[in-house]
Amino acid sequence: MTYLVRAVDGVLGELLSAMGAVLIEGPRGCGKTTTALRHAGSSIRLDRSPDLIELATLNPRGLLAGETPRLVDEWQLAPSLWNVIRHEIDDRQARGQFILSGSATPTDDVTRHSGAGRFARLRMRPMALAESRQLSDGISLAGLAPGAMVSGACALTYQDLAESAVIGGWPALLTAAPRAAIAFNRAYVDDLCGTEVPAATGVRHDPTRLRRLLESIARNVASEATLQSLATDVSGDGSSTDPKTIAIYMDALRRVFAVEELPAWSVALRSRSRLRTSPKLHLADPALACAALGIGAERLARDPEFFGQVFESMVVRDLRVLAGSEFGRVYHYRDNTGLEIDAIVEYPDGKWGAVEVKLGSAKLADAERHLLTLRDERVDVHRTGQPAYLAVVTGTEYAYTLPSGVHVIPLGLLQA
Repeated sequence: MTYLVRAVDGVLGELLSAMGAVLIEGPRGCGKTTTALRHAGSSIRLDRSPDLIELATLNPRGLLAGETPRLVDEWQLAPSLWNVIRHEIDDRQARGQFILSGSATPTDDVTRHSGAGRFARLRMRPMALAESRQLSDGISLAGLAPGAMVSGACALTYQDLAESAVIGGWPALLTAAPRAAIAFNRAYVDDLCGTEVPAATGVRHDPTRLRRLLESIARNVASEATLQSLATDVSGDGSSTDPKTIAIYMDALRRVFAVEELPAWSVALRSRSRLRTSPKLHLADPALACAALGIGAERLARDPEFFGQVFESMVVRDLRVLAGSEFGRVYHYRDNTGLEIDAIVEYPDGKWGAVEVKLGSAKLADAERHLLTLRDERVDVHRTGQPAYLAVVTGTEYAYTLPSGVHVIPLGLLQA
């Protein structure tokens, strides 16, 4: 199968040239091993045999011998290797020695030595539409500057976006039919609840309650649901669930990278508005939200309200993937006046941009007004600088720039 270039490829190369090791983290099935093998000189894949895990304890240095960068795949199966690799990097005094990849985070005591100065962490996610479609003539947000104009047409229809949402960004599903993809995602949710979370945490969880929590997260995707509201939702059958239990389950889902919350933006304000600090809930891929609720493409297309939530989660996934190629980070904005901005993208050089998400075109004027209010009345641009762009990412056909300078860009045209 032909390898499709990923947004993290360039970042991984840069990190290997600067650090002794790179740890690639992300949900199972997002393509970590395939990408790591493209950069590795040799590899050892611990999930292939229990003997390899035992060897990691008996002769770890022998296991690490090989052409560099040496890939240690699913390293969390032998977490004692972390400190061995850390010392090996110190002894070798060379860059680009190891790539570690893993689909779960071991318990904190295993990695009490942070690896600072030796390891770089790289988050990998399911594929953005730009990656799965290998888009080369789209619009790069990172390349936009004040005064820029955009134009273009997207071939993806409303129904295409619904199918993309339920299929997800898993490389294994690139050529799958929607029906097969839905079965894959439902099995993925089953595995999370039945085996993956208990195996990663070493703690037995109630699979029924864990599934109810995933369903609740799915219903509340792209929202600021609290532990209390999730606990109330999970207890809908008359039983009672302590928010502390929900917190434990949420931590378990984070450990297997099934949940990735969107943090609130911390920024200097010029007004007396106060920032809200609650994160927004997102699953590793919006397809998991659809799978948890048993929603296929046709049903999703008939429910524009929920599709709007799922679409926002798709956009956040893609923004994270694409911004990550520039070492950027994605946040959301909300203040006590009720002003909300779906995504804020910050880049290492201090550049930033703001993005509103609208599945259709009916509320474009509202989105434009929110973005302009953020720039003109809320953010202290004397301290943060003017935004490089203000954009509304949509599920519509055409890209264009409004007279105000706000860009309207179909999701299908976004690229790194």
